[in-house]
Amino acid sequence: MKRSKLLILLESFSAKELREAHSFVQSPFFNRRKDLISLYEYLRDYLFIYRLIPDKEQIFQKLYPNTPYDDHRLRMCMSLLYKLLEKYLVCREVMEDELKVKTRLVSIFRKRQLDKHFEVAIKDAQSCLRKSPFRDVSFYESSYTLQLEAFQQVASRKRISDFNLQNLANDLDINYIATKLKQVCVLISHQTVFKKEYNFGLLTPLLQYIEQERLTEKPVIAIYYHCYCALTGADHAKHFKIFRELVTHHRDQFPKEEMRDLFLLAINFCLRDYNAGNRAYLKALFQLYQEGLDREYLLTNGIISRFTFRNIVTLGLIQKEYDWVESFLGDYQDKLDNPYRESMYSFCLARLEYSRKNYGKALQLLQKSEYEDLLLNLSAKTVVLKIYFATQEFDALDAHLGAMNTFIRRKKVMGYHRENYKQLIRLTKKMLELPPFDQDGKKSLRKAIEETKSVAEREWLLEQLN
Repeated sequence: MKRSKLLILLESFSAKELREAHSFVQSPFFNRRKDLISLYEYLRDYLFIYRLIPDKEQIFQKLYPNTPYDDHRLRMCMSLLYKLLEKYLVCREVMEDELKVKTRLVSIFRKRQLDKHFEVAIKDAQSCLRKSPFRDVSFYESSYTLQLEAFQQVASRKRISDFNLQNLANDLDINYIATKLKQVCVLISHQTVFKKEYNFGLLTPLLQYIEQERLTEKPVIAIYYHCYCALTGADHAKHFKIFRELVTHHRDQFPKEEMRDLFLLAINFCLRDYNAGNRAYLKALFQLYQEGLDREYLLTNGIISRFTFRNIVTLGLIQKEYDWVESFLGDYQDKLDNPYRESMYSFCLARLEYSRKNYGKALQLLQKSEYEDLLLNLSAKTVVLKIYFATQEFDALDAHLGAMNTFIRRKKVMGYHRENYKQLIRLTKKMLELPPFDQDGKKSLRKAIEETKSVAEREWLLEQLN
């Protein structure tokens, strides 16, 4: 039962959604089976009141008293309830979007040839669209859809000459061009990380058309156009500056979800250039994370991902913003997803203490925590390595390097991380073997570190040789 799709879905529901779904399941318009209502109520109570997961036999006896257990019958009942809850979620999402509901009503009245109803509905939908604060891709898609409905209405009455087809074509172009540019920017970011090649289709003539028709006057196109140029162009610094200014100036015209995507594109751009050795983007990157937190762009349903959490701490430590990192850890600890909360918080706090040279506190935090995530475990072991080196606990360090090597050898699935950490262990041992005043040996080892293709903590290793 733990792995049941139905239970996993129910566990994701808020208190409000549980109440709404109960009404939905009870509605005879959607459901006429009483066993589905009973199953919903039984699972809801067990999951959210008793905090228990009942077994299948218990559930079956509740639904069908004095009946021999039939696994197939129960699975069918669970499957039907799952499909019913899927319908609830779809209905809920559709009904929350007022414009989509009004637009769908326009289409329904047109198909039913209810002309008066159609005229009232389309004016209502157009008014709703005009009042929208957003001018994102969805705005132009909705504008095009409503104009298409209006065109189909006049076409059915053979009054096409009365319709402005140019506006219809313009909104379609803006919608397509902005969507295409947005998708290309996402593909380029993905391509950089995962070393994949993509075919961008009509992108080249599209860029020429944008410049020819001066379509960058539309913010929704300009933002993604300059983002694309920043990711690919020779004058990328100039385009990134324009992109950031446009995002800041027009942020109220985009929903929070899209602003999150725009901030992630900007963050990925800065990370790419910083990793390439351009430290000029370090400050811009830190500011992006700070603004993204303040405006909650980097949170999804109130939750911050453990990867974003860790990246923010890393950046704050590089900037030596120790007090800010401490405040961040306190403010956002509870916003981490529960399964990773304790381990990620304790690891990041240990890194902060290490950066402040409070090595004893850092070591205590690392030694009392369990790190189930493989890469987090390796990162924690690496901080321990650095602490032993900084405190000159060389016997403990030697034993730790041996244990770390054994740990890596036993893990079968590590990808390129295996080589990175193996090289860290090897080069750390080389440093330990160096006589204190062997300057030639240091130069030789420095060169070896610089020339090693894949190694974790390269900068730290080089710092120890200064």
